[in-house]
Amino acid sequence: MLGLIVLLQALTLAIAGPPSSPEYLPIWVAAADGHFDRQKLKVTVKPTRSEVGAAEALAQSQADLVATSLEAMLRFGARDAQNPRLFFGLTAAPPVALLVAANNAVTITTVHDLAGLRIGISAPGAAEHTWLNGILARGGLGANQVNIVSVGERGLPRALLGGDVQAAFVHDPVAARLVGERLATALVDLRTPADAERVLGGATVSAGVFLRAERRVGEAELAAFAKALIAAQERIAGGDPEGLAAKLPKSVVGIPDEFAARLGQAKYLYLAKGRVTANQLQASETFLKDQLPLPSRARIQLLVPPRAAGR
Repeated sequence: MLGLIVLLQALTLAIAGPPSSPEYLPIWVAAADGHFDRQKLKVTVKPTRSEVGAAEALAQSQADLVATSLEAMLRFGARDAQNPRLFFGLTAAPPVALLVAANNAVTITTVHDLAGLRIGISAPGAAEHTWLNGILARGGLGANQVNIVSVGERGLPRALLGGDVQAAFVHDPVAARLVGERLATALVDLRTPADAERVLGGATVSAGVFLRAERRVGEAELAAFAKALIAAQERIAGGDPEGLAAKLPKSVVGIPDEFAARLGQAKYLYLAKGRVTANQLQASETFLKDQLPLPSRARIQLLVPPRAAGR
């Protein structure tokens, strides 16, 4: 028997930035830790500066697959009646917690208590901004009843603890540290699928891997790709920050002293084996469309991953 190794189709994957975003860490781990190679896949990872950039790469046929947010795909990836397909779910919601400083925790106990107050976010147009508007609406508040201010991701804890804002949408590992040190409490927590489901009243999906409806990617390649991502998620859950940091690009590791904490929190972020149901996708689209002026043609189809994803 000839010991031939057959390499499956080479794939180009556009991935949303910034590189240190925890939502997309499994992609980077699959590439750097050899999981694509073990599945005999040649995957060229093309970083983009934002989730919008990744969505546009799919719309413009610049990539076979893209890792980005559902919001970005609905806004920028569904052009000219294209119907992109969600292939693999990564996260249920942006991995953030709406924190309230400890000295305000007695007076701010519900979302409705934020009326007239200042809420900090990382940047205008950040994915969590749309989700914040949805959460405010569920709490009986319109976006015009609060003052949403952008202070930069690194400025959020300082603004929150210094009283410049009364609440802030904060990413891990900073959110976990502030809550752990009892400097803040979580008014709304979206950092795990279970947390997001509890807050939003049902299962949702945010970040994922998408491809075009007229895909040229075969089922064998998709099955192998799903296996590689599942293995990468298991690798993340296993820890070993030093071992992973040595393999990953420096831009993905970010600040070395924070990587171990970020990795420790990341293992709780992901949807199990990339599973997304049709109802889950529909609920997420409805949630986003209630907050955004999306094109009427914008629609995402669900492509059930092959058997490799454990369905």
